[in-house]
Amino acid sequence: MPFWPFARHRQDPRNAQQLMHTLLAMAWVVEARDPYTGGHLWLVSRLAETLARRAGLSERDVARIAIGGFLHDLGKIGIPDAILRKPEPLTDEEFDVVRTHPAVGARLLAGHPLAALAADAVLAHHERPDGRGYPAGLRADDIPGDARVIGICDAFDAMTSARPYRKGMPIDAALELIRQHLGSQFDPRFGEHFLGLAPTGVLEHIVGHSDDGIPLLDCMMCGPTLVARREQTTGDTLFCPRCTGEYQLTTGTDGKLEARQTGRVGLAADLAPVADSGLIQRFLDGAARSALASGLIA
Repeated sequence: MPFWPFARHRQDPRNAQQLMHTLLAMAWVVEARDPYTGGHLWLVSRLAETLARRAGLSERDVARIAIGGFLHDLGKIGIPDAILRKPEPLTDEEFDVVRTHPAVGARLLAGHPLAALAADAVLAHHERPDGRGYPAGLRADDIPGDARVIGICDAFDAMTSARPYRKGMPIDAALELIRQHLGSQFDPRFGEHFLGLAPTGVLEHIVGHSDDGIPLLDCMMCGPTLVARREQTTGDTLFCPRCTGEYQLTTGTDGKLEARQTGRVGLAADLAPVADSGLIQRFLDGAARSALASGLIA
């Protein structure tokens, strides 16, 4: 049974897609407040979609999980910048504030016509099979399947992503931690399927990226914080969301885009978060079309 009792509403497909676009744009802007999670929502969504397919779930379930992966951190809108952007490890008190974000996200979704698509992912992605998760301390199969899939992918991205106080783990090290905690922190069935992705090479094409084929670029001061958009090219500028440094895109000898420091810093207008409309539309053309075709949005 669904973990959160949102009612389904019959939607005109055109209205449904516009409503979903609004949710995705809001999620993207929420993510943009944290300078060290660039690409996190795209990455978790893509990992979750890949894992769901690996586990043999239906296209209906795969589409819903991909959407839930993109929206799972909506509740971080309620976390103060002083905590969300803190460059050191959080205190216990600060982590208690972070632990409120699933419930905040659920309240934010409450009453939204498309809430049922992401409610389980938003509210339960930090639950654990051993009951030591939050916010409800659910155990094992009481945790919705969508949340079990997304929880693995969320944790994997956290382990493999850089923070000011540590480097991201190598993929193999993160996979070994998942293996060690199957049945306690991670769902054993979906966890085994996730481990099965390693030999395919797909993880290397997702980790450290903010879009298909678009790797995060390095700020010389802060690390991999620069998010380039697919339509950007040589000569375009990027700004580090942490130190505000300006970078110009150049083409390296291997033909790939690189970021070169200009010595300038961004103004407030340069640093204001703006949703990546191109990425969101591509996501809508995939997950939303699948959701409509499978009857998730009716």
